[in-house]
Amino acid sequence: MATLYTEADRNMRLTWVYITGFLIFVIGVGYFFAQAMGNSTILYIAVIFSTIMSFGSYWWSDKIVLSMSGAKEVTRESARELYLLVENLCITAGLPSPKIYIIEDSAPNAFATGRDPQHGVICVTTGILDKLEKIELEGVLAHELSHIGNRDILLSTVVVVLVGFVALIADWFQHWAFWGRDNDEDSNPLLMIAAILLSLLAPLAAMLIQLAISRKREFLADASAALLTRHPEGLARALEKISSDREPLEAANRATAHLYISNPFKGKKISKLFSTHPPIEERIARLRGTDAKSAS
Repeated sequence: MATLYTEADRNMRLTWVYITGFLIFVIGVGYFFAQAMGNSTILYIAVIFSTIMSFGSYWWSDKIVLSMSGAKEVTRESARELYLLVENLCITAGLPSPKIYIIEDSAPNAFATGRDPQHGVICVTTGILDKLEKIELEGVLAHELSHIGNRDILLSTVVVVLVGFVALIADWFQHWAFWGRDNDEDSNPLLMIAAILLSLLAPLAAMLIQLAISRKREFLADASAALLTRHPEGLARALEKISSDREPLEAANRATAHLYISNPFKGKKISKLFSTHPPIEERIARLRGTDAKSAS
C-alpha cells in the first residue's frame, strides 16, 4: 500500500523526469525557431543556455530568491523560539536544520528554498510569527520542511528559470520575425506562421506546466507536514488564517509567488488554471479528511 514515504520517493524521482522533460520542451522550441529562421545557431543557443541556466539555478537560486524577497538571516539567539520549533521538527523528520530568514512584512506567509536538504532555507514573514498560534506555526514550518525533504525546491527554482528562458527566446523570435527578417529571404511561409504562433503559445504552455507542477507539490507537502506533526488540524487552521488575511505580501512577485505556502497576492481574482496554488478549501478539506465540496 502506498504511504506518504513512498509518495515522497516517487516525487523525488519525478523531479528529474520533470526537469528532463522541460529541458526537452525548451530545446524543442529552439529547434522549431531555428528551422523557421534557417539558422541552426538558435538551436545551439537553446541547448547551451537552457543547460547553463538549469545548473546555475541549482547553485544560486536560493540566494537570488532571498535577495529578491528582501529576507534577512536570523540567529538562534535572536529568534530562539522559532529555531527550537524548526530544530525539533528536523529531528523528527531526520533532516539537517536549515538556515532561517525573516521578511519584515505584516502579511502572513512563508516559503522554503535551497538546492538540497543540506543547503535548505526556511523564510517566514514577521506577520506569520505575530498572527499564528504555536501549533499553527509548527504546521507551516513542517510544510516548508517537507518541501525541503521532498526536494521540491530544486524543481521549483529550475523550472522558474526555464520558463523565463522560453519567454526570452519567444520574444526574441517575434522581434526578428517582425523587424529583423529580410522580406526577400527564402522561407516557408507556413512554417513561419506556425513558428510565430508557437512564439505566442510557448510561454503560456511553459507557465501552465510550471503551475501544474507547483500545485501538485503543495498537496504532497501538506500531507507530509500532517504526518510529521501528527496534528493536521494545526496546518489546516494556519491555512485558514493565512488565506483569510487580506493583506498582500509586498515582497512577493510573479517569479517567486509559487514558492510561498499560500498565494501572496491577496484580493486578486485569479483563474484556477493560472493559480500558483491549489484552492485553499481543497487543501484544508484534504487535511481534515473531508470532501472539498462538503467543506465549502
